[in-house]
Amino acid sequence: MEEGDFRVLGLACSPRKGGNTDLMLESALEGAAALGATVERVYVAHLDIHPCKACNACFKTGKCVQQDDMQGLYPKLLSYEGIILAAPIFSMNLAAQAKILIDRLQCCWAKKFVLKEHTVPVEERANRRGLWLSAAGFNKPEVFEHALPTVRYFFGMLEISRRERVCFFNVDEKGAIKEVPGALAECREAGERLVHPPEYEEGEHEWLSSLS
Repeated sequence: MEEGDFRVLGLACSPRKGGNTDLMLESALEGAAALGATVERVYVAHLDIHPCKACNACFKTGKCVQQDDMQGLYPKLLSYEGIILAAPIFSMNLAAQAKILIDRLQCCWAKKFVLKEHTVPVEERANRRGLWLSAAGFNKPEVFEHALPTVRYFFGMLEISRRERVCFFNVDEKGAIKEVPGALAECREAGERLVHPPEYEEGEHEWLSSLS
């Protein structure tokens, strides 16, 4: 892959523009861009995304029949090499704006497990990597554990097996992440690793950068 061909999609899932996870995402995208990646940030809260209707129409085609802004996101989610989910914790789990997007990957689940097809071609999967950025006001690190299965499902449906998470707890007020020593620098470094990752063996890999 030539320099500049690596594309990173940043999903800003907080309803609070300029909030903590938005600032974390900005830093990560800056890190990715500094290493030559093409970056794009999408404010998910500004999109018209309907909940999954559990209609099971995707069981026949592997595609969602609802015509809303998810139709513009699906091609990017399934083709960009780097996907960043910037999703805070609300009420002990992922914010609703992130969850509604993830629920709409039911069509990917149907393609994989009902139609027995991959959502991403085999030759493209090796280059795909993911990053979860999160912040929570609760003052204990285990606040993120409830969301982990959902985040793993999200990346799994997108055929992303190499992923990192950078999470900061006890961060509540808007912009408070700027007062956490080294936090935004760590997010920037995670964005850099998304483009130029550390060496690893084949298979599924998940590594944790920070929880404090």
